[in-house]
This record gives sequence, structure tokens and C-alpha cells, in this order.
Amino acid sequence: MSTPPPPHWSAPTPQPAYGEPALNGFALASLLVGLLCLPPLGVVFAVVALVQIARKGERGRGLAITGLAVSLVMTLVLVLVTDRVAGRLFDRLDTLQQFEGVEGELTPAEDMRAGDCFNVPGGDLFAESPFIYRIACTEVHEGEVTSSTRFAGRAFPGGPELRRAATQACWKAQDAYAMDTWALPSYADMFYFAPSHESWSGGDRRLLCVIGTADEDHRGSLRKDAGMLKPEQVAFLRVMNEADLAMGGEPEEAIDEALPRYLDWARAVDVALAAEGSLLDGAKERPELAGPARARLKEVEAARAGWQRAARATKPAAFQDAWDEASGALSVETEKALRGAYGLATTVPDWLADQSGGGSAGSAGAAGAAARRAGEDTAR
Repeated sequence: MSTPPPPHWSAPTPQPAYGEPALNGFALASLLVGLLCLPPLGVVFAVVALVQIARKGERGRGLAITGLAVSLVMTLVLVLVTDRVAGRLFDRLDTLQQFEGVEGELTPAEDMRAGDCFNVPGGDLFAESPFIYRIACTEVHEGEVTSSTRFAGRAFPGGPELRRAATQACWKAQDAYAMDTWALPSYADMFYFAPSHESWSGGDRRLLCVIGTADEDHRGSLRKDAGMLKPEQVAFLRVMNEADLAMGGEPEEAIDEALPRYLDWARAVDVALAAEGSLLDGAKERPELAGPARARLKEVEAARAGWQRAARATKPAAFQDAWDEASGALSVETEKALRGAYGLATTVPDWLADQSGGGSAGSAGAAGAAARRAGEDTAR
């Protein structure tokens, strides 16, 4: 039999059950939204979560802070990517607008051959990978192909080496294509289109050498090769152009930094001038060439003596003195008279007139040749 409770006893009051605080939903959403879809919204969610957590005592403060950091970083990435994409889009739109005014037929670079004339959007021959529109040379055009070749080898040679090889090859191509260099208009420059590091990796090896005439409304071909000249003109221009090419091969470094390379250069110039001297020695026996040929031969012999002394120099100062003497031995007026005797152009080109100072510097001298070869700085 049970005993009844005392009169003052009552049942205990139920106590609330305390569990773990709830996880704030915005904290988790800020991380997921910031990481996966819309970072700016993730930033908003993270701020809302931090406010609610502080007010309600909910869990997720660390998650909200992480979500905020991730959302801010992803927002920055989104801004950078958007800016880059927008820039490319606007560039593309500008290019498309330029396309509307380009005359000619869009042609792959690998289909272009020596003698083809073309235009490019905006006349921009500096473009790394231009769109080429082939057009008849009788129409206004901005470029004329002098050669289309391919680089050998599998490994990318490196930017500086590729530029040197392309420049050398394209000057030779231009000299063979338009042999009478004095006949070229003043606005004609040498350009080239060569592979970039990225396009090389994709198999691109094409080297397109070009005479650019974009600065003027040019019509007609500039081609004047061996098949369009007399044999004696071809022989003369070959040795003259080889001498120009040799003298334009001045090393890029200062003399005191690369004297051995300068000595090799001096020897190469002497060899090129020897070939010119040999031709002139035969030409002096022809009545129509005798006077100019004898005068030029005398200058060439004096120039060779200077280059030979330069090749034997043991100090930079000695090389410089011999170089100055050799360069000053050749005169523009003598070459002008000789070219006239051969029936070639006699208008002194700007690149030579600027260096000659009235006719004292050598047309085949290093200063003049280097000025002509300055196309390396404008080629692409």
C-alpha cells in the first residue's frame, strides 16, 4: 500500500532542454554562392550572416568569414576576367569594322607567294597575325610579298634569334626581288610576318617577307629581279647589295663588349668589297663604264684597306678609328655616277641621303647600310 505525499509537495516544473545553436543558413550560402556562381551575392550573404549570428547567437561565424573571403577573391577574379574578355570583344569589334573597308580576297598566309600584293585591316603591317586580303598589284595595296619560306627545326629558336634570322632572310629576299634598291619609293619599307612562340608550338613555321607601302596609295609592282634586268646590271647590283648587306651586319653590342664579333664583321665586309672590286676591275675596261668604275674602284680599295686594319685591331679604339676611315672612303656621288652608267636609278634614297651629309659618307659604308637595314626595328 503506497504512502500519500505530504500536503506541501508538488510535481517538479519541466526545465527547457538546451541543445547546440542552429547553423546560420546565410553563412553556408555565402560560401557556396561565392565559390560556385555569383561572388558579389556571396559577399552580401556573408555580411547578412555575420549580422544575424551576432544578434541571434547562431553558429557559422567562421563559415561566414570564409565565405566572405572566398567571395571577395572570386569577385576580383570575375572583374579581371570580364575586363579581359570585354577588351578582346571590343578589339574584335574594331577589327570587324576595319574589315568592312578592306579591298581584296581574304587569303591564308601560307597561300601567299612572291609577287602577290595584299591589304590588311587598317593598313596595320605591324600586326602580329594579320588578316591578309590578296589583291591585284595594279590596284592600291599596302604590301607586296618578296618571299614565302619556312623555318627549319623543331625547337623555337627564341625571339631575338628568330628576329635576326628573319631580318637577314627578308633583306636578302628584298634585294633579290627589287634589285635596284635606289629605285624603291621612299615610303617602301621591309616587313616580315614570322611565327610567335605560341604559333610555333602549333606547327607554324611560315616566314612571309614583304615590301610595305601602307604610308601611300601605291599601285603597281615593285618587282625588278634578275629576269627583268640586263646581265651586267644584275652582276653589278648583286655585288653592291651584298656589300650593303655585309655592312648592315654591325653587331648590336658596343665594341668594347664584343670586339671579336666586330673583327669577324670587318672581315665579312672586306670579303664583300673584294667581290665589288673584282667586278669593277673588269668594268673599267668598258668605255661606257670606265670613268665611274675607275673612280669607284679607287674608293673600294681604300675602304678595304681600312676594313683590313679594323679586322687586325686589338683594342676597341683602334677598331673605331679604322672603321671611321673605311666608312669615309666611299662616296655617294661616285656610286651615283656608276649607277647612271649602268642605266640604273640615280636618285639618292632618303636612307642614304640622311647619312651622307651631302655626299661624303659611304653608300656602301656602314652608316648608310645600317640606316637602310633599320627595317629590323619596324618589321614584325
